[in-house]
Parts: sequence; C-alpha cells; structure tokens
Amino acid sequence: MLELIEKAQGDGEVDDTLTLPYELRQKSRQRVRLDGGREAALVLPPGTRLDHGDRLRAADGTSVRVSAATEAVVTGRTDDSLCLARACYHLGNRHVPLQVGPGWVRYRPDHVLDEMVRGLGLVVIHESARFEPERGAYHGHAHPASPEASQGKHPHRHDAAGEPSAEAHAALRGHHH
Repeated sequence: MLELIEKAQGDGEVDDTLTLPYELRQKSRQRVRLDGGREAALVLPPGTRLDHGDRLRAADGTSVRVSAATEAVVTGRTDDSLCLARACYHLGNRHVPLQVGPGWVRYRPDHVLDEMVRGLGLVVIHESARFEPERGAYHGHAHPASPEASQGKHPHRHDAAGEPSAEAHAALRGHHH
C-alpha cells in the first residue's frame, strides 16, 4: 500500500489526487483511496491538517495533490460589512470553524446557527462548496513579543492541530471555560 508520509513543497507534476472533505483533512493517520483508485495510507505527523492544493510525498516518491471535496455547507451573505463582522464574531464565539470571504461567511450545516445568522441580517444559503475554514490566529506564527518565542518556545500550550489549548485560550482571554 502506498504510504503518504509528508507534505512536499513545489508545484511540479503530481501522480494522483486525493479528494477529501474538511473533516477527513484534519486526520493525519487514515486509510484513503486516491482519485485514481489506488489505496493509500496517510502517515503524517500528528496534528497535520491538509488544505486544498497541498502536495504530499509518498515513501516511494509518488506525488499526490490534495483537493478539498465539495460538501454541504451554509453560506451567510450580506453587503453590510458590520452585519458580516457581527455574524463572524458570534459564530467564532461558539468556536465554529468558519470560512470567510468578501461579503460572506461559511460554516457547516446547523439549523440553530442558521437562525442566529438570519437574525443578524444575513441571507442564509444551503449549498455544496469546498469548506476551507480559517486556520486560527496562532497557526504558523511565532510570538515575537515574548522572549520564549525568540528561543523557539511558546509560553502557552497548543493542541494537536496547532491551536492554543483551552487553558491557553482562557488565559489569553482572562477567563476560564
């Protein structure tokens, strides 16, 4: 079985494509079927998240491009930037993964959230689209203001996806969940 072992750099030729929905792109170890029909195993470092366009390298040198699957999503649309900001704030306050674009916010289907978003003045549209939510404010950047950051250390803990732990989140906000 083909073992996909790491993310690769570059935009060269690929041998196959792996199309996965958002939920499965969060799992670093799983059995998958490439779009060409070949079975493969994701054997990536824990916490690895796959995004549309990522390139994976197999142990035998095979190159595979990741594609975000089209899936059921809800898109809230508005021309009012204040309404959009308020909707993003309230959805984010519920720790809902969000994809944000000009004049819209996208989340996974949830009728309770739909009512809230409508109540905030957005038009709610159920559709099929790629779901690629924001990675979070702490993904991929050091904390330059702290001495620990300059030494490659973080003053707070992160979970497997690289996001601050609940304790770190609470400390940053000055409260506990």
